[in-house]
Formats: sequence, C-alpha cells, structure tokens
Amino acid sequence: MEFEWRYSIEKISWDELSGLYRLAPLGNKKPADLERAFTNSMFRCFVFEQGRLVGVGRALADGIDCSCICDVAVLPEYQGLGIGKNIVSRLVALSSGHKKIILYAQPGKESFYKKLGFKRMNTAMAIFGNQARAVEIGLLSET
Repeated sequence: MEFEWRYSIEKISWDELSGLYRLAPLGNKKPADLERAFTNSMFRCFVFEQGRLVGVGRALADGIDCSCICDVAVLPEYQGLGIGKNIVSRLVALSSGHKKIILYAQPGKESFYKKLGFKRMNTAMAIFGNQARAVEIGLLSET
C-alpha cells in the first residue's frame, strides 16, 4: 500500500471526513463543523490511499506554549498498519517547539499513546456539552 500524506485542507471532502469519523468510530461529526474545526487548527494531517481518505488528525496550537492533538482517526480496515502512529508522530513533529503537547484520546486507547511517549495528566479537567454522556462513555469521571 502506498499512502499520500497531505497537510492542507485544500480539496478535502468534508462529507468523506464525516463518514470516516462515523466508521472509525468517533461519532457523528457534521461536515460543516469539521470544516470549521480543521480550518481553525494550526496543524492537520490527512492520509489517502488511491484517493480515498483513510486517516486523519489535527492539532490546535498557539505557536509557542501549547499544542493539543485531537480527532485522530483511521478507518477500521486500515487500523494496525501504523497509520495512526504516523499521524500522531507527524503532529508531534509539527508541534515541535511548543512547551507542552497535550493529546485528547478515546477511552481505552491510552496504552497506544503511552507507546508514543505520552503520559497521563493528573490535573486535566474538562467541561463537555453533554456532561452525562461524557461520564457514561468514560471521558469524564464523576469525582
């Protein structure tokens, strides 16, 4: 398999990206919301195989202090090929020079990110639009 790596939002099909997140599965993300999120992100990584979008990730960054990697996803049939690892590694490299790189991950994926050098934060806190759902699926703790 030969993969094409892109870092620009030019010629991205937001509908295709929405479908990738649904299949990954990382939830139902509206195409217009994805376009806004990726447009507002400093770093982006899109992976294609024969013109098909198979992996993606992005990082919100301020250019000096903090970069936050999020929305890393790979189509199920392409998982286990090192694509996710490469996406994260490339976003870390693009974030080089920031004082801290934070990563937002789905529950159960922690060991994957630990292999890439990330450590669990003791002080991370969050407010979600649907707090009850975030607790239910393991993103937030009640305590």
